[in-house]
Amino acid sequence: MTKRGYHHGNLRQALVEAALVLIADQGPHGFTLSEAAKTADVTPAAVYRHFAGRDELLAEVARQGYDIFAALMDYAYNEGKPSALAAFEATGRAYLAFARKYPGHYIAMFESGIRPQAWPDLAPVAAKARNVLERAADGLSQHLPADRRPPGSMVSAHVWAMSHGVVELYMRGGAQSPFPPEDLLETGIGIYLRGLGLLPPDQ
Repeated sequence: MTKRGYHHGNLRQALVEAALVLIADQGPHGFTLSEAAKTADVTPAAVYRHFAGRDELLAEVARQGYDIFAALMDYAYNEGKPSALAAFEATGRAYLAFARKYPGHYIAMFESGIRPQAWPDLAPVAAKARNVLERAADGLSQHLPADRRPPGSMVSAHVWAMSHGVVELYMRGGAQSPFPPEDLLETGIGIYLRGLGLLPPDQ
């Protein structure tokens, strides 16, 4: 019988889809390339025509994830206007929405140990996602004198870390909270931005 993987005409993508299934079931390090081949219904030898090892397959899953993530962040940022605050908060909600809808990609991006800087095709698309959040952060401080503006890269890094913490604790980690993750993040962002003087106390 001919292996199904040769019928669809895109074996590389079939292996990515197989990896997503395995990541969801076993985690990013709980499967082998042979298992990915079996899930994609192709011979193990066929895998090595496209990926030299599991890390290279994970890096491709992460790259596709960052591509989706960057598009969602960009859409959220542009839809969040005309208010700089609304645009910034929208990017935070997009982070949670991505983690909820694309768990396999999220795990490959943030829990697999794959470093974007180590993969030439991955680093640019990962930077694209970060740049959207930095752009949103920069927009919040334009009303302040230049010498009082916090670096947009710092603000975006803090909010990225806050978003990641909410995902890991309350969406993936199973910790109980009386509030939805979106409310936790929005409240945390508000407190943080007021502490920096980027929002008036009553906003």
